[in-house]
Amino acid sequence: MELPASNASCGNGSLISLYCSSRQVLCQVVGDLSPEMPSNVTSHSWQERFRQNYSFYIGLGLAFLSSFLIGSSVILKKKGLLRLVASGATRAVDGGYGYLKDAMWWAGFLTMAAGEVANFGAYAFAPATVITPLGALSILISAILSSYFLRESLSLLGKLGCVICVAGSTVMVIHAPEEEKVTTVTEMAAKMKDTGYIVFAVLLLVFCLILIFVIAPRYGQRNILVYILICSVIGAFSVSAVKGLGITIKNFFQGMPVVRHPLPYILSLILALSLSTQVNFLNRALDIFNTSLVFPIYYVFFTTVVVASSVILFKEWYSMSAVDIVGTLSGFITIILGVFMLHAFKDLDISQTSLPHMHKNPTPPPAPEPTVIRLEDKNVLVDNIELASTPSPEEKPKVFIIHS
Repeated sequence: MELPASNASCGNGSLISLYCSSRQVLCQVVGDLSPEMPSNVTSHSWQERFRQNYSFYIGLGLAFLSSFLIGSSVILKKKGLLRLVASGATRAVDGGYGYLKDAMWWAGFLTMAAGEVANFGAYAFAPATVITPLGALSILISAILSSYFLRESLSLLGKLGCVICVAGSTVMVIHAPEEEKVTTVTEMAAKMKDTGYIVFAVLLLVFCLILIFVIAPRYGQRNILVYILICSVIGAFSVSAVKGLGITIKNFFQGMPVVRHPLPYILSLILALSLSTQVNFLNRALDIFNTSLVFPIYYVFFTTVVVASSVILFKEWYSMSAVDIVGTLSGFITIILGVFMLHAFKDLDISQTSLPHMHKNPTPPPAPEPTVIRLEDKNVLVDNIELASTPSPEEKPKVFIIHS
């Protein structure tokens, strides 16, 4: 809002133009103006700004904690699956559930559960388009820990891809759209009844069922994207359920009658089904493919689906400027580039120690030695004659008769 008027012109009967983002309003002064603002209004606005920033920083801290716990949980679960394979039990990809008896896998599962709880709280205090891209931190943690504890190699280009993913996530956070305010369970239910969101949810559900029952049995063990796409698509429902349950808990402590509303129970059922499906197919992906590849690719697709779901559900893009839209798309493309580097150059052995020894031009192959014809002395000639004159055992002696 802008007030293009000087103090001298702000008298009784003067006109003041108010410029907003969408329209222009012309107001007329009908009384005396006081340049002083009421003290209670200033105090209220300061307290409101402090409260909003305080909530945002709480959500940011919970997101950092969640990334660390989730990144560590992947390593623990992977070690449990490796011990299962070493013991000769049925692998998770073959439909086995022997990992449920492994203590290491349960440690990873509980660590991931703690990370999801922290992530749950982060979604309650901050927008989803800010919290979700911060999951890139768990990629770095998972990649670093896997190189130390799982002996999985990560080349220099792979590490650079992780850094590029974080840079793209930072750009997305800076230009993230603001959520439309949804503070009650009733408002959340009204948002989920919107026609656009219902169509989006139905399309995601149909696509997920096709992946699970048609594509996964044929190509799941050969293509890394199949199981990851299933987890990512299901993630749209889990994040929406987490967001709604977070609002429900806040309304409960505010004294609102949320227990009588059916939405919290529906969201709890959706969350239980989606999380169990994600855990199942994520275990299959980790059982077959490299951890440093599974987690970054899962992050990209999961972030894409969640951001799209948040945009459709909360109408976030309506309040964005052209600069923010371009910045968000640029950040997302940067993340995709980082994941491409991580996936495409995974087998290229490049490290910090090998860089100084690499040449710009390839080393030419060694030239063949020239054939040198040496003159043999008489002793060598005599030896060669004797070797040539000695009959082999297979040859029959020849008799020459000379007639006089």
